[in-house]
Amino acid sequence: MKKIYYNGDFITLENNNIEAIFIEDGIIKATGKKEDILKNKDNMTEIIDLKGHTMMPSFIDAHSHLSGVATNFLKVNLENCSNFKQIQEKLKIYKEDNNIVDGKWILAHGYDHNNLDEKAHPKKEIIDEVLPNNPVILEHKSGHVGVFNSKALKELNISNNTIAKDGGFIEKINGDLTGYMEENSFLEYQKQVPMPKIEELLKAYEKAQYKYLSYGITTAQDGMTYSSLIPIYENLISNDILNIDLVSYIEVKNKEIFFNTFKNSIKQYYKHFKIGGYKIFLDGSPQGKTAWMRTPYIDDKNYFGYGTMKDSDVELSVKAAIDSNLQLLAHCNGDKAAEQYINSIEKYKNDIKSLRPVMIHAQLLGIDQIEYLKKYNIIPSFFVSHVFYYGDIHIKNFGYERASNISPTNSTLKENVIFTLHQDSPVIEPNMFETIWIATCRLTKSGKLLGKDERIPVIDAIKSVTINSAYQYFEEDKKGSIKEGKLADLIIIDKNPLKINVDDIRNIKILETIKNGNTLYKKI
Repeated sequence: MKKIYYNGDFITLENNNIEAIFIEDGIIKATGKKEDILKNKDNMTEIIDLKGHTMMPSFIDAHSHLSGVATNFLKVNLENCSNFKQIQEKLKIYKEDNNIVDGKWILAHGYDHNNLDEKAHPKKEIIDEVLPNNPVILEHKSGHVGVFNSKALKELNISNNTIAKDGGFIEKINGDLTGYMEENSFLEYQKQVPMPKIEELLKAYEKAQYKYLSYGITTAQDGMTYSSLIPIYENLISNDILNIDLVSYIEVKNKEIFFNTFKNSIKQYYKHFKIGGYKIFLDGSPQGKTAWMRTPYIDDKNYFGYGTMKDSDVELSVKAAIDSNLQLLAHCNGDKAAEQYINSIEKYKNDIKSLRPVMIHAQLLGIDQIEYLKKYNIIPSFFVSHVFYYGDIHIKNFGYERASNISPTNSTLKENVIFTLHQDSPVIEPNMFETIWIATCRLTKSGKLLGKDERIPVIDAIKSVTINSAYQYFEEDKKGSIKEGKLADLIIIDKNPLKINVDDIRNIKILETIKNGNTLYKKI
């Protein structure tokens, strides 16, 4: 397979200007002047006119949950619900439309108490009123908290005497369960829910993969692959379903099961799947008020959020990464969680630096903590889209000044610390151009400018979702820029983000997504 692309703009991220690109067998073989590139053609070469559109490296997802995106296709979507009544209506209609029998589990996702009229999480009774005979879980948009109805609590053997998991919370009023849980308690019980049929799941994964491709992503992440998902990944691999590269981060406690099952995928791709390392959670979310802070939330001087792991357990995870020679990703939203991670890495600084440890989200990372990221080679992957989606809520929870420092991208850039940006899908859509726009504008949903000094240039925002993300995966020699010898992982877009008004970047359309030289998505 040979292809030549010409007659368009090229964003190479290699500090050079080119007029054409030659691809052979999925590899970029040559870039340069059109007349020079055309010398490579023969009667088997496809010559493609870009018609003035722009070609650039495809996007590399620095952190998301592909499994979550997939399984959400099998759940009730509550994102547009404005109150408890609408949630009830959605649940009832879903059961009726899908002919779901009594006793079968129903899972829903996407509600956000911050956007509900009641400004509160639903209680089990809200669900029981419309679905008393089905076990039901409502998953908050953050993915870290949720609500179980009475039938679900019974199925999972959760009673008024049940004690919360370490690093978790089970709400009780006057000793009675409300159904609401947070962090480890919610996540651990959620994992005990029976999985859908494998055929349904495989179709859902295909849909999820296509969604990523439609946003220009050719390398994705499954940011917490639980052992319960192993049969699914075995099927994805054996049936050659994956056509984008997928990097999986696994539980430390179940590492041997993964290693024995996926021997060909440890730190290398086998049929587009590789195990990149381990994932741990050190706190929750700022919009859910479970992020672990050094200073209290503004409305409660005695509340700092909370951590989900003991110091000793974090240190054991760092040691496990070193022993396995694998990367460690740590979910840290609050600055206290960031401090815990930094302190744990400091104890093993000489052994872990080469493994490029990652701090996921790093939203409330302190400016004073950036120097330690540089010192210990920690890569922060910022969930900068929070500025738009939750910025107004962060102002309410932390005050304008503190909220202005969420995702301190420019401060990090000034310190020459490599960082990436991500969407944490399925929390939000894996829309990279929206993320680039947010990083350069930093506007909240209500139009407030949040963190004027933390805005970054467009080119640096692009690097954070291409070449920097490739670096995060130890793949900078293969991906992330248009360069001879790299994979032909590319996208064609309708406008050049470096030549248009910053406000228009969010509206750029992906026209075509190319993986290893093959077109896997094309806008109709």
